[in-house]
Amino acid sequence: MELDPADMTPVVNRLKRAQGQLAAVTRMIEDGQDCKAVVTQLSAVSKALDRAGFAIIATSMEKCLTSPDQGLDKKELEKLFLSLA
Repeated sequence: MELDPADMTPVVNRLKRAQGQLAAVTRMIEDGQDCKAVVTQLSAVSKALDRAGFAIIATSMEKCLTSPDQGLDKKELEKLFLSLA
């Protein structure tokens, strides 16, 4: 199933923010910053990536419900969902 770029704009924006956060984490490590601060920021990046993945899966599920002949089957969606768990 192909993703509609218009539907994915919020996901792309979230991924771009996560990319900036990850660059900040890298700088924090290179600058020798506090472990707690680094892990906190790394956790935020991880959550942002998870949310982007879940948004993609939710969009796919919605398309499957509205156009079952064009979407992924239940097993494929379950596999995608569990890959983020």
